Amino acid sequence: MKILVGQGSCGVATGARKTADEFARQLAHLGLSNVEIEKTGCIGSCYLEPIVDVYDDEGNLEIRYVKVQPDKVSDIVNRHIVGGEPVWEYGIPEVDQGFQSKQKKIVLRNCGVINPERIEEYINAGGYQATKKALTSMTPEEVIEEMKISGLRGRGGAGFPTWFKWNAARQNEADQKYMVCNADEGDPGAFMDRSILEGDPHSLLEGMIIGAYAIGASEGVIYVRAEYPLAISRLEIAMEQAREKGYLGKNILGSGFSFDLRIKAGAGAFVCGEETALIASLEGERGMPRLKPPFPAQKGFWGKPTNINNVETFANVPFIIANGGEAFAALGTEKSKGTKVFALAGKIKRGGLVEVPMGLPIKDVIFEIGGGIKNDKEFKAVQMGGPSGGCIPADLADTPVDYESITKTGAIVGSGGMIVMDENTCMVDMARYFLDFTRKESCGKCNYCRIGTKRMLEILERITRGEGRDGDIELLEELAQKVKDGSMCGLGQTAPNPILTTIRYFRNEYEDHIYKRKCTAHSCTALLTFTILDNCTGCTLCARKCPVNAISGKVKEKHVIDQEKCIKCGKCEEVCKFNAILRD
Repeated sequence: MKILVGQGSCGVATGARKTADEFARQLAHLGLSNVEIEKTGCIGSCYLEPIVDVYDDEGNLEIRYVKVQPDKVSDIVNRHIVGGEPVWEYGIPEVDQGFQSKQKKIVLRNCGVINPERIEEYINAGGYQATKKALTSMTPEEVIEEMKISGLRGRGGAGFPTWFKWNAARQNEADQKYMVCNADEGDPGAFMDRSILEGDPHSLLEGMIIGAYAIGASEGVIYVRAEYPLAISRLEIAMEQAREKGYLGKNILGSGFSFDLRIKAGAGAFVCGEETALIASLEGERGMPRLKPPFPAQKGFWGKPTNINNVETFANVPFIIANGGEAFAALGTEKSKGTKVFALAGKIKRGGLVEVPMGLPIKDVIFEIGGGIKNDKEFKAVQMGGPSGGCIPADLADTPVDYESITKTGAIVGSGGMIVMDENTCMVDMARYFLDFTRKESCGKCNYCRIGTKRMLEILERITRGEGRDGDIELLEELAQKVKDGSMCGLGQTAPNPILTTIRYFRNEYEDHIYKRKCTAHSCTALLTFTILDNCTGCTLCARKCPVNAISGKVKEKHVIDQEKCIKCGKCEEVCKFNAILRD
């Protein structure tokens, strides 16, 4: 029997290590040395962590326990491990089972299933077979051709054909070439790459080995943000194990091909997601974009031909080579092949990581897999593509999730973040939030990006404070277009997207803020007014909890709020048991 405890970052954050320790303590106390306790990565159901899977002696999953804190361990050990009867009340609820069953997993095929710190489990799951196939029975050109057949496009955001980048790097002759992985995942609400690195690091390594063979690179670098310590730790373990098994280093599998990797921990600059800025950072320079051409495939890291893909892109490669490009191309749409990993966050019931075939409608991802909106509120919009993307309104929820369809809405697929918004989300404030992020992350090289984002942010801040002016919307649109046209790299070129899409689909909210001094979502603090209604019972609770003593009144009589003193914190609304506070 085996007990598998999910210990990705989400599991650890909710107490999974304490849960695993409690299992170990109780099993040791009972002398059950035949029961293995192993760690695994995130299965994707982050909202149910800590997750514990129990497998029988034949390796079959008996039951998945969810939200397993240490106080539940005793019941599971005594009733299930010892007594042989699963504790069904701790199992995954039937309503949540659709989260996993409606996905198609290629990239996440091993996450939450194998121990990421044991290469033997990856190999037993078919790992490194694609490496063996590529290095011993395929030419580099045949590998690239298989990638072309697959139709895999870069999953880092741009959606550029992977085979084309590989082929460009291969055709540029040089005494040294580099294969680089961009694991600098910086979008707010995005955690796709982190989960892959924590749950299945060998899939990245294998993808990079095959890619390096295809382009003729002998050295590789994984550029990962330093804020991912668990991912870095598991990568280091995986790399060392791969070297011991002969999958990294000199003369891999006796093929005559040599390739090795190292990790570069980045400081977490969002702009380093742009490949030329990433290269500058790798070289010890400030992370600032460079003009293209020359492209990295021509002159990249240390001036040598370099190929850069993100974690998810590389993680698809072993499946493609092992099963053939046609197997991958059979999924998705005509121009957007395969599956895509998305991080569901925001006002959604089942937050976590999902992998679905490209072309699935947005509404299916949010409602069929994600379970819909928290507290059954109305779905308003979804932000796709992070700060570089845009807001897609509810009436476009039938839009297929593929590169072309999403781009038509004004958003982008991006690396895969989906931030879901409900009726209480202010779209003006949402645009302000994302623009504040990109303004801070701008490297400052381009005047339009450095100054333009700051000026647009100032306007948005004024509007959300109730100080908007006639003409502000038109000024935002004008500035947005100039920033898009005048910026050198993707950060500045896409920074205005949240503004342009919210104006396009939610212009009425901008107008309400500017001309009516009202936030229709009742979200912008400066535009809120709290009023006590006639059904107030005079219980005095709101007055006692008000931090600035803005509420007065006698016991059992209606109270009043001094609007001059009120700081609009909402504490009165929060504590009122009679729904007697009106937020307007």
